[in-house]
Amino acid sequence: MQATATTNIPISENTKLEEILRVYNAQQKNLQTVKNTSISERLKKIKLLEKTVLQYRKKIQEAMHNDFRKPAIQTDFSEIYPVVAESRLYQNCLHDWAADVEVDTPLAFFGSSAKIVWEPKGRVLLLTPWNYPFQIPLKNLISAIGAGNVAIIKPSEYTPHTSEIVKEIVSKVFAENEVAVITGDHTVANELMNLRFDHIHFTGSPAVGKLIMAKAAETLTAVTLELGGKSPTIIDETANIKKTTRNLVWSKYMNIGQTCIASDYVFVHESKKDEFIKTMIEQTRKAFTENAAQSSAYCRVVNGKHFARIKRLIDDAISKGAKLEDGGQTDATQNYIAPTILSNVTPDMQLMQEEIFGPVMPVLTYKNIDEVIRFINAGEKPLALYIYSTKGKNQRYIIENTSSGAVGINESLIQNGHASLPFGGVNNSGIGKSHGHWGFKEFSNEKPVLSAWNAPSNLLTPPYSKFNETVVDVMLKYL
Repeated sequence: MQATATTNIPISENTKLEEILRVYNAQQKNLQTVKNTSISERLKKIKLLEKTVLQYRKKIQEAMHNDFRKPAIQTDFSEIYPVVAESRLYQNCLHDWAADVEVDTPLAFFGSSAKIVWEPKGRVLLLTPWNYPFQIPLKNLISAIGAGNVAIIKPSEYTPHTSEIVKEIVSKVFAENEVAVITGDHTVANELMNLRFDHIHFTGSPAVGKLIMAKAAETLTAVTLELGGKSPTIIDETANIKKTTRNLVWSKYMNIGQTCIASDYVFVHESKKDEFIKTMIEQTRKAFTENAAQSSAYCRVVNGKHFARIKRLIDDAISKGAKLEDGGQTDATQNYIAPTILSNVTPDMQLMQEEIFGPVMPVLTYKNIDEVIRFINAGEKPLALYIYSTKGKNQRYIIENTSSGAVGINESLIQNGHASLPFGGVNNSGIGKSHGHWGFKEFSNEKPVLSAWNAPSNLLTPPYSKFNETVVDVMLKYL
């Protein structure tokens, strides 16, 4: 199997249907055994996964570079570290998370006790994307395993080198009747979706998310949808522009914008526009030199299909009057697109109507913050919203008057890695939450268990009498 950052047609071997069914049936037979594993047994596997990931560090770096020239250090902190951190979080917290939860007993239920137990959902399907092809499948796998499930991972065919490394690591840690990696293109995903799972976790676009949800509805299968959309950045008149642009260069051009929570467009107060663009260009040069194509810190678009899509967005915007402030250089042989800044952007341009998912930053201006809020609220709810401001009143006003999956104030992207925060969107940008405690709960059934030693219902058993009426009267009046 061979592929490079310049591959226009991804190469990925399709797993045959007979093999998919063999693995699926093996997991089905082993399901109850896995569901009954102790927390200590699950943690032993999670620890081994962490150890194996660290042993494969160099191979992971090489695979990511082969797939889209991702820098080794970026692979370390954006792909490997999140998996290691998730593992350590589970090692510290899983016993507490998985413990039965005792609940208070109302007086009307005197004679009984109740608790909530965490039951594994069972068979889990993880449909994972190409933009973070190592972090996303393994972080979500840790949640699924911590909750006691069996799992099948379907990685993206667009990053075949990384998919093979994920498959190799998983096979070192788990028997395939507990966790297996099934490779292939969308036809393989379709075959998997024809099987019955107890939970499907999908990361990708809203358009595909709708198809996943519709298919899952046929069997009323639970879903977690990590989607995307147009995440806005708002820079008000009080923002520190130097700090803001330094942070935006890091967060926007991380993975060259191929990040679902990257800033998709910027609204900057008109008084700060010129300073913002000038400083943004300076910070871009500082990060990637005069020619980002020669920078080892700058990766590539994943394939020719996405390269062409992003270039089309740039060309469309310029043809409709957008001003090219910086960048715009492209090289189809390398799937290279320079860090690009466009001003004079208008809503009718295609790059304002779809998620860019690339190194292009549209800049719009505003006079009054209510203009921005109306614009954001007229569209779909974003996965993330970023505010650069030193004024608490402005920060609160924006948060209270918009809806988004998450908010970052004077910082972008890193909310995804915060162990005590859930990750997920709202409506079109996602359904359900992931990571940490929320990931454990997403892959678990919160099962209530009521135990009675003197059944309260005995007081209401027919034939009904005056005594029963008195009991109900007391309940209505006092309980």
